Amino acid sequence: MHTDARTLEDGHVLEADLCIAGAGAAGISIAREWIGKARTVLLLEGGGFDYEPAMQELYRGENVGLPYFPLQAARLHYFGGTTGHWAGFCSTYDDIDFQPRSWVPHSGWPIARAALDPYYARAQRVLELGPYEYDAAWWRRRDPSLVPFSYDARRLWSKIWQFSPPTRFGTRYRAEIVGARNVHLLTHANVCEVETNESASAVTGLRIRTLEGKQLRARARHYVLACSTIQNARLLLASNRRAASGLGNAHDLVGRYFMEHLEMPSGTLVLTGTRPASTTMYGFEWGKTKARAEIAASAAAQRERRMLNATVSLIPATPGESAKSTFESFTPAVLEARRRAEREGRSLAGSPPENGAQGQRVFELHTRQEQAPNPASRVTLARERDALGMRRARLDWRLTPLDRHSFRSFYDVLGRELGQIGVGRVRMNDWVASGGESWPSSLGGGWHHMGTTRMHTDPRQGVVDPSCRVHGVGNLSIAGASVFPTAGSANPTLTLVALSLRLSDRLESTLR
Repeated sequence: MHTDARTLEDGHVLEADLCIAGAGAAGISIAREWIGKARTVLLLEGGGFDYEPAMQELYRGENVGLPYFPLQAARLHYFGGTTGHWAGFCSTYDDIDFQPRSWVPHSGWPIARAALDPYYARAQRVLELGPYEYDAAWWRRRDPSLVPFSYDARRLWSKIWQFSPPTRFGTRYRAEIVGARNVHLLTHANVCEVETNESASAVTGLRIRTLEGKQLRARARHYVLACSTIQNARLLLASNRRAASGLGNAHDLVGRYFMEHLEMPSGTLVLTGTRPASTTMYGFEWGKTKARAEIAASAAAQRERRMLNATVSLIPATPGESAKSTFESFTPAVLEARRRAEREGRSLAGSPPENGAQGQRVFELHTRQEQAPNPASRVTLARERDALGMRRARLDWRLTPLDRHSFRSFYDVLGRELGQIGVGRVRMNDWVASGGESWPSSLGGGWHHMGTTRMHTDPRQGVVDPSCRVHGVGNLSIAGASVFPTAGSANPTLTLVALSLRLSDRLESTLR
């Protein structure tokens, strides 16, 4: 069932067993799990079914830390969310990502990697991926041309990525959600406040506004915020009528630990020898490749060098051109052009380049490194208010010396190993080789927002518990990458969908 909130009378109250705020990858993944069941579900989406400038403007915010992409361009505000422009890159997180690491402050998840295996398998189907296999040897048995470099597994390994079509949740799952009798989708319904009882120990409803000025309310037995990493924090901080510092923020943790993946060109690989090593396993052809490997730092190397998790992809170097970071390559104008082309069914200009091309000898090395959890990297509220009267988000993105140290350490390991086994020579970019504290102008991320409502057993160290329920608020949970305690080196979509399916199972038990 679908209703446009703008057609309802001012003051209308909607009721359900479960209310989900946000219809992106996390919210839709949860809602689909309830289709055909006895419980009623209310799914709230702030936008409509397509891009609207006025809706997108609600995501505009301030950047006051390191240079960052405009916030209104980094997330999409309509049904399907940011899957409307994601590239479909998927991989699992590693065992070490879930473990406490003595050299990484605030590291460790309250759940083990193995706990996500059944949910990763289910998430594969949601994202229209291949078999739940991320072992390089399995893929080589399927295709003998996929031969990894013969590096020592104690230092480097081949981390497999699979590629979603990519699945556009807004089109792929629209009919399924709208046609469900027990799921009520409400579009143009922006949640402006989470209302609670006097002690702020339970949610009593959600206050909803439309751009036309109508006010509605949603009431349910249990609530889930699935509004994205920045917007989840913004909404909790803005819900301060009963809790002065914001809901779930008794220990000043909401909005802290904002993380990105550091994605940028960092060096060059020149293959050596008369018969250079095959790079087919590391190749990528847009729209065709089902799986490929990136070169990753082993857990042993990370422990030995006290560095963060990282991978590198091989992109054929173009003579006379300098490689660009993701922020430099995909400007807001480029992203909007890609969205418009896809809506109109035209070929996408500016697609990621093919890498691992046959006969190629020179490759740019594009690094994806996790960001160390940093409480000073945070989302707060700005003074300016948006068209709905909500204070805008204020992002203060900050990095640590560990982030900088890890780049150099990773390239030390990478260069020595590839040189020792005769694959080729690695040349670090000057900013990597210098090992200083400054960052280059090419500093960029993958628009992979994580953290801000991190998961921890201790309410003094996390906003949500291992079941993703907000500490101290009995009927409020949070879905999405905002609950990640650490960032790993893999794109977050597969893991956030897996966690959403896990949360859905726990909610079913709760509501039963």
